[in-house]
Amino acid sequence: MDYLQTKQYCLSKPEAREDYPFGPDALVFKIRDKLFAILGEKDGVARINLKCDPDEAQMLRDVFDAVIPGYHMNKRHWNTVILDGSIPQGEIERMVDRSYGLVVKSLKKTDRKSLALAYGEEQLYR
Repeated sequence: MDYLQTKQYCLSKPEAREDYPFGPDALVFKIRDKLFAILGEKDGVARINLKCDPDEAQMLRDVFDAVIPGYHMNKRHWNTVILDGSIPQGEIERMVDRSYGLVVKSLKKTDRKSLALAYGEEQLYR
């Protein structure tokens, strides 16, 4: 996946919106004002920070050279995925889905319930 494909996929998540709170070089994706991804470029290569379960985060780093500890993030809970073409698109989409789902689970109960009613849990927690 490249920058544009990744941006479009992140925005396809229910109620996802984009923001630039850190400046024009860091595109932040949020669900109900909580961030679930940060997309940017370094040296012409897109990269995305994604939230992750700590055990899974380490496993992904062990499996993929293009997955590293989260840049400027809590390295236990965030990974940076370098979008250099070495990771299959389906795996990147799965990582985005997982990040989004983890953030949705951290929302207030009323927000989680209203999202589940509007979109169904299968759309929120893929």
